[in-house]
Amino acid sequence: MRRFLCLLGLLVAAAGPLLAFAANGFADEAKHHLVIQVDTNDRHTMDFALTNATDVIRYYQGVNQAAVVEIMACGPGLHMLREDTSPVKERIKNLSKIPPPSKIQFSACNNTKESMEKKEGRPLELLPGTTVVPLGMVRLMELQEQGWSYVRP
Repeated sequence: MRRFLCLLGLLVAAAGPLLAFAANGFADEAKHHLVIQVDTNDRHTMDFALTNATDVIRYYQGVNQAAVVEIMACGPGLHMLREDTSPVKERIKNLSKIPPPSKIQFSACNNTKESMEKKEGRPLELLPGTTVVPLGMVRLMELQEQGWSYVRP
């Protein structure tokens, strides 16, 4: 019995890293990672970024590979992810229908968000599913350091 418990303990210890890997979500299943920076309040640029993201996902789905694309909005580009000013919010809402493990995710620079809130004197509401990151430039750096490809349309 003691031997069985020791072996069970070793098995659980060895499985820990595998369980942690599985708990990290779909991004770990993807071989391809792309971050797209949007830093201008220009509908054409926003549409171009969304089209690029969609095209990348579709391409890799066509060859049975997963991809994750993150669109990171900062500076005037934060309007892309604002509930009240986004000219592309309907397109963004439709992108949530992409089947896993591929996905398009959105992040917003908190530094920009706080600056806009201070200037406008009210809290900003971002589109559902948007992740707020402390500083957009740091997010871009960290993703590139992890091997993500970077595009700025």
